[in-house]
Amino acid sequence: MMLPVGRLTIVRTFAKSELIRAMSFVAIPGLIGPMLGPVVGGFIVHYFHWRVIFFVNLPIGLLGLYLIYRQLPDYREEHSRPLDFIGLVLFGCGIALLSYVLEVFGEHTLSGRAVLGLLAISFACLIGYGLRATRTEFPLLRLALFRIRTFRASVSWSFFTRLGIGGIPFLFPLLYQVGLGFTPIQSGLLMMPQAVAAMSLKLTMPGILRRLGYRRVLISNPVILGLLIMLFATIGAGTLVWLIVAQAFAYGFFTSLQFTSMNTLAYADVTGEQTSSASTIASTMQQMSVSFGVATASLVTALFVPDRLHTTEPEMIQGIHKAFLVLGGLTVLSAVVFRELKSNDGDAVSQHAVVQHAG
Repeated sequence: MMLPVGRLTIVRTFAKSELIRAMSFVAIPGLIGPMLGPVVGGFIVHYFHWRVIFFVNLPIGLLGLYLIYRQLPDYREEHSRPLDFIGLVLFGCGIALLSYVLEVFGEHTLSGRAVLGLLAISFACLIGYGLRATRTEFPLLRLALFRIRTFRASVSWSFFTRLGIGGIPFLFPLLYQVGLGFTPIQSGLLMMPQAVAAMSLKLTMPGILRRLGYRRVLISNPVILGLLIMLFATIGAGTLVWLIVAQAFAYGFFTSLQFTSMNTLAYADVTGEQTSSASTIASTMQQMSVSFGVATASLVTALFVPDRLHTTEPEMIQGIHKAFLVLGGLTVLSAVVFRELKSNDGDAVSQHAVVQHAG
């Protein structure tokens, strides 16, 4: 059956528009982990040894492998491209060294010379991969995707937003347990409102983006998030628990809105052939932003709490509050990078384009 060009465009638009709903639906089960994980972790730390936490992953991982083997279809490409082994080594080594340096930087376990040496090797590997990616026919990651504005915004520009947000999970346990004196179980329970809010947002996410569009959401939402992060600097020993829960719920709602918007925008203008490379690059940048975020939060906290072993409880809370203010300010400033988006960017995903192509 032949379809007119206009109708074919509508069909493709509707296929893209289902991306938000699909990603929201898939993300809901994944939020059960962040909701129950802190509580289970707090229970284990409180009643057992912290090393037991690592053994929890073993049966869950084995169950996952079994379910994948039994349920996941064996999808294969008709024509597989050769693996860029040299690119894999260069990019893998560069990212691994960079992540390692970020993890240990705040702990001062390496000398300054060693840190600079590892950073130099990491940057050399990444630059080497960048040069190779422009000269090989089948690169590991297609850097040409960054020429697409929506993909560039979702992956590169959003890195600055993730930098501020990524360090908050590091600060919450410090605030709850070290600053306010809550038990690990109580601290885990206070983390649950974020996941509950995130799950509730997934049901309303398509409507929000359809009504406001990506540009408005990605410019205004970081400002709201930054102010909410700064609001955590008001929490002290006398703060009512229900107020902490309310702030955590609001923060979880807008955080989920930001992440889902940035993640779905990455696929707004990529073709079917580019989806695999786009997914790989986006996932890699997301994981890097987590490491950068935690490292940033660690460095900022260490700046305001230089001697953790001899710091009093009021001094610890004050230092954590200052870290919240810095990360909140960084999140607010990150809204500027999304001003380069156009008002119709991402319309193919948020269903705005259906009306435009109806004729």
